[in-house]
Parts: sequence; C-alpha cells; structure tokens
Amino acid sequence: MAAAVDLRRRALAEGLGTALLLATVVGSGIMGERLAAGNVAIALLANAVATGAGLIALILTFGPISGAHFNPAVTLADASQGRLPWREVPVYIVVQVVGAFLGVAIAHVMFDKPILFTSTRDRSGLAQMVSEFVATFGLLAVIWGCARRRSGAVPFAVGAYITAAYWFTSSTSFANPAVTLARAASDTFAGIRPVDVPGFVVAQLLGAAAATSTFRWLAPALSSVAANVVDRSRAEDNP
Repeated sequence: MAAAVDLRRRALAEGLGTALLLATVVGSGIMGERLAAGNVAIALLANAVATGAGLIALILTFGPISGAHFNPAVTLADASQGRLPWREVPVYIVVQVVGAFLGVAIAHVMFDKPILFTSTRDRSGLAQMVSEFVATFGLLAVIWGCARRRSGAVPFAVGAYITAAYWFTSSTSFANPAVTLARAASDTFAGIRPVDVPGFVVAQLLGAAAATSTFRWLAPALSSVAANVVDRSRAEDNP
C-alpha cells in the first residue's frame, strides 16, 4: 500500500509539473508573438527565456518528489539505468502526456483561444529531424554528465541548455515526446503539425538512447549515479 501511495504522489507531481511546463512553453509563445509586433527573433527570445527559467523552477519544485522528468525520453533513459522500475514507466508516460495536453489547454484559456485546436505550423524536413536528435542527445548528455559530479546543478544546467537549444537548433528544441504531442494541439507560435510529430518523436527517442549509451561508455559507473539526477531522498524520508 505504501508503495502504491508513493507512486500516486509521484505521478501527480509528474502530471502537474508537465502541465505547468506546457503552460509556460505555449503561453510564453503566445505572449511573445503578441508583444513582438512581427519580430520573430524577439518572440523566440521571450519563449526561450521563459521556458528555460520555468524548467529550473519546476525541476527544483517537483524533483524531490518524482524526479521531475516531465519527458518520456528522460523516463525511459532513467529506467534503462535502473533508477525507475520498468513497471512504473507506463504510469509516468501517461501522466506526462495527459499533463502536457492539460497545460496546452490552460495556456489557451488564459489567452482566450480555443481549448485545443490543431496546429498548422510546418516543422518538416531532415534538418528538423536532425535538430531534434541533437537537442535530445544534448539534453540527456547534460543530465547524465551533471549527475556524475554535481547533481544539484542539474535543474540549472537543463534550463540553460534548453534556452540555448531554442537558438542553435532549427526545430527550436522540443526534445520531448509528450511536449511534441501536446503542441500539435496548439495552432500558435509553439505549435507543430500533427503530421510532423512522428518524425520528431522518433528522432527524440534515438537521441536519448544515443546519449545514454554514449555516457555508459564514457562513465561506466553511470547506472550507479543515476539516482543523483535529482535527489529524492528528503521527500522519501519525509512524506
């Protein structure tokens, strides 16, 4: 019973965190586009800074409870290193996807738009797929690299990396299958056409797998430090 209660607590944290992340991504995209008066660079800057800052805050907030994955690619990578039991992976992924769509809906309501509406923003082509591979590879590399020596820096490193990746990738760094799926339901600055989603998700999963495999070779003790990605000890000791 205690384990089941703990899983419910962690699942709720993952869902809430992912919802707030998507509200940040989509909401800041809408606000940035409105205030930028047609200047796409300013809109992207606003979107990137808000997303990076939001990620830091959300990982610090929910990390001690659930690990603050907010991302099926991170969840799968974490499970592959023995940190998360495989039987819990489906629960994490489901609440991440549901939370992502909820966050999009919340952003739309806040900006007086339809709750969910299909995106028409074209994000097709090889360049976009390569960008998503690189973005997700880099995200997992940052997580695993920081976990080895300075686990407390993970939230700040992830936020900084995603802010940068908005600018150095042509796809603006989705790097997250749940985020990608939900943004297909937002015909806004942050949107993506549903037809482009499968290519993004495949590239993201490949990037996460490649980064995890690479760091298993670079740091053979990776599985033993996977628990350091976010320190959950205090939440577990003080439920």
